[in-house]
Amino acid sequence: MRYGKGLAGSVVAALVLTGCGTGSVRNAAPSAGTLAADYRGAPAPLAGLYVERNKLLPGGTSAFERELRSLRGYPVIVNAWASWCDNCQAEFAIFQRVAPLLGKTVAFIGDDVGDGAGASWLAKHPLSFPSYYDRSWSVDRMISAAGSGYAPVTYFYDRRGKLVYFHYGPYLSAASLEHDIRAYASA
Repeated sequence: MRYGKGLAGSVVAALVLTGCGTGSVRNAAPSAGTLAADYRGAPAPLAGLYVERNKLLPGGTSAFERELRSLRGYPVIVNAWASWCDNCQAEFAIFQRVAPLLGKTVAFIGDDVGDGAGASWLAKHPLSFPSYYDRSWSVDRMISAAGSGYAPVTYFYDRRGKLVYFHYGPYLSAASLEHDIRAYASA
């Protein structure tokens, strides 16, 4: 498994650990019509994620593991976020843009960690994929003890369902997220 990106990954991790946020929160959620068009023709497992878009799902680690098993054959991107996290807020618009663009070939799942206000946040900043409600961080710890306890963290699973990479801190551009998806999950 690969971790971080050398010095750049260390700098981002330091920013995450200090709670330094960008302070800018943008909403880039596509309209319902645009989303429907983006997901039209998606394979059933990926279309199922779209059907549960913007929901906080219960069930903890067992439900999350079932979801991952149902998505074998597709790259899976899991973004651990929280409404109280400035860096998570800053990168939300990037996931709002990238997930619909790649939603026919890549699965996206959220992990709302340590949060009591995730539903309120999602009402204002909708996602085209569901998130698991993970107030106790149990899903996050199950994914990776090394990555756990930080937000945001983005986890990359390959088509076989193997965790191959995680990215500490916020994505600062759609291009950097798309690059990592191609490099780590879509191979």
